[in-house]
Amino acid sequence: GPVGGPLERRKRAVRRADDILDILGEVRIALIDGEVSHGALDRLSRAIREQREATDDPRLEGVLNEIETRAAVELAKLQVRAG
Repeated sequence: GPVGGPLERRKRAVRRADDILDILGEVRIALIDGEVSHGALDRLSRAIREQREATDDPRLEGVLNEIETRAAVELAKLQVRAG
């Protein structure tokens, strides 16, 4: 099919969402261990930013916003703990 077709775009979006979920999984495990890394949260918010630029699906944007907010909260907690 066409390179920029709707199916291709959706496949790319799903792949990126999978990446975001992978990173989220890492972050969650780290949170449970009490050892979340700055790098993981950083990668997470970067992945979300890239995904948002590439999506035109309002529902997906809503989910991304939610994830990003939670990542930001965790980052803030980290910085507070780091003092």
